[in-house]
Amino acid sequence: MVLRAVIFDFDGLILDTETPAYTSWQETYTGLGAALDRALWAANIGTHGWDAVRHLEELVGHPVDRAALRAARLARHHALIADEVVRPGVVGWLDEAKALGLAVGLASSSGREWVGQHLERLGLLERFAVLATGDRVPRPKPDPAVYRLALDSLDIDPADAIAVEDSANGVAAAKAAGLRAVAVPNAMTAELDFSRADLVLRSLTDAGIAEVAERLGF
Repeated sequence: MVLRAVIFDFDGLILDTETPAYTSWQETYTGLGAALDRALWAANIGTHGWDAVRHLEELVGHPVDRAALRAARLARHHALIADEVVRPGVVGWLDEAKALGLAVGLASSSGREWVGQHLERLGLLERFAVLATGDRVPRPKPDPAVYRLALDSLDIDPADAIAVEDSANGVAAAKAAGLRAVAVPNAMTAELDFSRADLVLRSLTDAGIAEVAERLGF
């Protein structure tokens, strides 16, 4: 087996959008007299199947103005994200991937517009040969579809690639697609079960690609 590609998740791995997302939703819940359970939120990170507004309505016992709520919440989310920078070690991994001649892809449950605008702001968009996003597949993670799309687009066998993820749902998707998965939890996902990951790092600064590849048997 020869390592030929590294495929990154986006939200929470390259950019911490997860903490701002939770904060903005938590503030929204609090404003209506409810509380957003952190563990419930964390369990749904990496997928788009959970409806936070429906859950809020169940807690408060009445419908809410969904359009107004989403607009205000999203504005707050964007304001918080604007203060975020690339997570530690990401640029180093991208530099090393280029030096090693590896293909670099991205597999995210988020849509192309969301991922693209943030990568462009961070100056990283051109670093990725492929952006496989949730709006291009029928089901989000933990379904493996987005990873299969990334692999097909790169023309890479799953046995020759590493996935880098911050969520348990992301790890499950990568493993189901046949990749080996490196988990790099963030503040929101640190308490999740990453037993399915092939390797867990506290940060991408803890080990480079060559060391990780050796530890994973490439």
